[in-house]
Amino acid sequence: MKSVMEAILHRRAIRRFEERQIAEEDLQQILQAGLYAPSAGGRQGVIFAVSQDKEVNERLGKIKRANSAPKMATATSYVSKEQPSIADDPKLINAFYDAPTVITMFAPKNFLFSVDDCAVAAENMMLAADALGVGACYIGQGWTAFADPYGQEILRKWKIDPGYYAVMQLLLGYPREGDAHPSPKPRKNDRVLRF
Repeated sequence: MKSVMEAILHRRAIRRFEERQIAEEDLQQILQAGLYAPSAGGRQGVIFAVSQDKEVNERLGKIKRANSAPKMATATSYVSKEQPSIADDPKLINAFYDAPTVITMFAPKNFLFSVDDCAVAAENMMLAADALGVGACYIGQGWTAFADPYGQEILRKWKIDPGYYAVMQLLLGYPREGDAHPSPKPRKNDRVLRF
């Protein structure tokens, strides 16, 4: 496994995945990283709903895409040229990019730091995934995947407490063979102020 700094410097959003499912031992380590993430007041309020059901993931990903209205990319303003997002390519109809594993993070609706708790858990999990050779991509506005009757049915099936909402999804899968690992963008200057 890579060192923490190696994973931090190497990690990139991956949106092109192999069809094969990730290994269970990799998934367990990634989930452990999320479970041990910091949380406001140590509340541990984030619920991790892991779906490896291709049909469910594809349908929820299409619902999310239909309910998302990203400002579409232009020649000078885009998310990624190497691995386009749904904002970059209107032909992409699955907001989950056909990832074999989709983890939806749910958190309390009325807690001030629900989004923050999910974000730090996602970062822990993305770093663990990278260290294990698993690709990951953080997708915000998780609730849009459940914004129709099918999505509501899934929430009931998963027994999600109505006091919780889908904050975001974390997509996991092995990077598609033959695709180059996305290159890092140069770091901008003057972002660290010292006094």
